[in-house]
Amino acid sequence: MRYDKRESGMGMSDNYDAVVIGAGPAGSSVAAILAEHGHRVLVLEREKFPRYHVGESLIPFTYYPLLRLGMIPKLADSAFQKKYSVVFISPKGEASQPFYFFSRYDRGTVAQTWQVLRSEFDQMLIENARERGAEVLEETCVKELLREGERVVGARAQTLSGETVEFRAPITLDCTGKEAFGSVRNGWRMRDPFLNKVAVWTYYRGSKRESGIDEGQTTVALIPEKGWFWHIPLHDDRVSVGVVAEGKYLSRDGVREPERIFRREIEQNAWIKDHLSVGEPEGPYYIVNEYTHHARHCGCEGLLLVGDAFAFLDPVFSSGLMLALKSGVTAGEEVHRAIVEGDFSASRFAGYAAGMRRGIENMRKLVYAFYSPDFSFKRVIDAHPDAAAEITDCLSGDVDKDFSGLWAKIREFVPLPEDLPVGAPCGGTPVFDSGSMAAL
Repeated sequence: MRYDKRESGMGMSDNYDAVVIGAGPAGSSVAAILAEHGHRVLVLEREKFPRYHVGESLIPFTYYPLLRLGMIPKLADSAFQKKYSVVFISPKGEASQPFYFFSRYDRGTVAQTWQVLRSEFDQMLIENARERGAEVLEETCVKELLREGERVVGARAQTLSGETVEFRAPITLDCTGKEAFGSVRNGWRMRDPFLNKVAVWTYYRGSKRESGIDEGQTTVALIPEKGWFWHIPLHDDRVSVGVVAEGKYLSRDGVREPERIFRREIEQNAWIKDHLSVGEPEGPYYIVNEYTHHARHCGCEGLLLVGDAFAFLDPVFSSGLMLALKSGVTAGEEVHRAIVEGDFSASRFAGYAAGMRRGIENMRKLVYAFYSPDFSFKRVIDAHPDAAAEITDCLSGDVDKDFSGLWAKIREFVPLPEDLPVGAPCGGTPVFDSGSMAAL
């Protein structure tokens, strides 16, 4: 199905089978899949790549979308730090037993993943899409969606030169990340107040890191009030390190400057203090708040939300990149079928939305548990030794499994939220029959 050109006083593109807004991991993934299937796909990207982005840690189940995209050999040949585990550290500096992924998965494939520098990783993904035939226009800012009645038929964008151009296609994919272009403009974006934390982060060069197989492990180091540090070793002797907590905790005593917040919190965890006692901070201190969100709908006729534009959870378990890549690959295959069948109705994407929400809800429950007062994985595992395997599976991103047994065990210690009845196509029935909006 193709749309005819329309006469207009402004610039007009050739027609496409799909227009993708955003060239991050979700956008580059969906574009690569569609282009590989022989469709004419256009990616509109506001920035000039390579560009900075936070969110550097891959979890094991990114392996499958990366394999589908043909990226595994490229990552294996890269300089990115290999990662085999995650470890939790108490405020006093006491470490848990590492959750080694190879205790559950093949060490040569799923269990070995990477800590990536996003400017390099995202560049690899966008080049992968280009190699498969996707057209990518960088420094092109989308201003609005084009509509015919209730149907989205493309996007209006401004080029670097200031020219306004319309790009038309029967399906537009919103891959704009936390900006959530389409969700915000349609009034679909919803926050999750319980998970709206503040993050402050920077980078160190030459600081301490572990040795051997533990060199690339992700460390979650706890501080008071259920806050935590991430410590992610990157290549070139750099470490990404940041603190996450409630805003009222981080801004206590009137402290607002990111660097002052960060330096004060270093004193709240002995392991972090020791590891940052050598080396030097490098670059600015960043701050972001209220980043967790959900979309009421996955899209409408002619529009589909993909990756963080659909939902973004708290970063404590590094699920963002896995969900973005999985979403991009899944959406790519579903949109391919829509193009072949000439059916871009909202309802046909209900299965895509239900599948993504299932994984998001599983990870969301684990995040809620983590932030509950007095919760610890150790307490659950001491009471239910078999829970260790299930927790490792969820931490690894195997989020399509039935974890009802695990949630029953965790509910012996802390309350967990019900599934949110959100994500269905606009005009459709809720994705879930149970659940309450009270958490939002």
